[in-house]
Amino acid sequence: MWGSYYLDPMSKEIRFTQAIIPILFFLVVLIFGLFLCPVFLGLEMLPLEVLILIAFSFSSLYIMYLGYSWETIQKHIVKKVSESVNVILILFAIGVLIGSWIVSGTIPMLIYYGISIISPYWIYFFAFLMCIIFSLLTGTSWGSAGTIGIVMMGIADVYGADLCITAGAVVGGSFFGDKLSPLSDTTNVASLATDVKLFDHIRSMLFTTLPSAIVATIIYLFLSYGFGSSLEATIESQPKNIVQTLQALEGIFNFNLILLLPLLIVIWGSIRKKSIVLTLLGSAWTAMLLGVLFQDFSFSNVMTTFKSGFQVSMAESFEGNLEALNILNRGGLYNLIEGITSCFLIFAFIGTLEVIGAMDIVLKKLMERLKTRRQLMLTALSSTWITNLTTSNQYATSFIIAEAFRRKYDQLKVPRKVLSRSIEDAGTMMENLAPWTPSGIFMASTLGISALEYAPYQFLSLVNILIAYFFAITGIACFTNTK
Repeated sequence: MWGSYYLDPMSKEIRFTQAIIPILFFLVVLIFGLFLCPVFLGLEMLPLEVLILIAFSFSSLYIMYLGYSWETIQKHIVKKVSESVNVILILFAIGVLIGSWIVSGTIPMLIYYGISIISPYWIYFFAFLMCIIFSLLTGTSWGSAGTIGIVMMGIADVYGADLCITAGAVVGGSFFGDKLSPLSDTTNVASLATDVKLFDHIRSMLFTTLPSAIVATIIYLFLSYGFGSSLEATIESQPKNIVQTLQALEGIFNFNLILLLPLLIVIWGSIRKKSIVLTLLGSAWTAMLLGVLFQDFSFSNVMTTFKSGFQVSMAESFEGNLEALNILNRGGLYNLIEGITSCFLIFAFIGTLEVIGAMDIVLKKLMERLKTRRQLMLTALSSTWITNLTTSNQYATSFIIAEAFRRKYDQLKVPRKVLSRSIEDAGTMMENLAPWTPSGIFMASTLGISALEYAPYQFLSLVNILIAYFFAITGIACFTNTK
């Protein structure tokens, strides 16, 4: 019977219990493979791509069991996967950007002067702060982590700092601007979906984001000082690994102010709201040209970097310790191929859910039980969190949650700017903590630290979601007494 006939998605009534089964299966598979195996069973963490493929296979067979043909399922998969093209292009562009910024000397120069300026007593704090500044200027979390974030990871590696804590600080700082910058796409989408003025939306988010950033800053300062105090030698006494790194950077690369041009192109493109893919590629090609003009690598090496990433072995004439610069072995067109594969599979899985409208059915069932403002705001937060983890798409989450909840917010006289804030608190800020979402995949591929490893130290998002739930429970900063 399976696949023998065609059923239009709207021609068969799907019950709540039927709609939730593939969603629950997906979550159970992920919990088993990513948490239970390594934590309780003493096994290695199962490959994320395989777990998603298992969920995809189950969902496809289950929906065929409900009476839908494979042709119908495939049509929805193709439609959904096509929506991932922009994400995949950005992943390719970021991989190229990282490699080009290294071979041009841009990232090595920033690492060199960063080591010279930043004290190990403040390493985690500066990782958080620098990414906040860059993400506010550009409005992009991915661009911030893939540029300034790489620099901070390199400096932390030289000092021997904890890379998981550094990655948590980098991700948190990068998403601070992604949430609050008027240049951010997710900020604009949440505002648009809920029909809230952009700066009303941003002012509403300040109530949860600023306290979270202050708490996170204090924690990173404390951790930084604890790490700095444990070092036997500070930057003034020049520990051996720092000396070797500085000598290697200075021996391989030629530094000058023109190498900042690729960085300025990214900032300019973000402020002028140019295409992020074209901006990143423009910066990458400029960096490649600078690599040819100012560095001692062959033209062939520079082009190879564009494809396969930078390798310190390309510096054949340098006779010093190349191992000190292994942190620079990254980038290239295929650098994020695992992330791209995971994105493709997760969007294919989501396509199967859309055949039966699983998320819409589940959300509508929840709406029937909401009677008070507290229930409404708590459910909106939780629904956003679950929807984003299930769909792995903040854009889709914004419109799904806005459409499902905004009339109920109007009915119970809760301003929509509270809803738009909740969409970002539980969506934008939480997405990067899940290893299967595009943001989690990107951060792990770019920084070399998995989402599960940096999540406990990504204090901005962790504190932010607690404050968001606290406000929903108490009614603080929910503006329910205003017209």
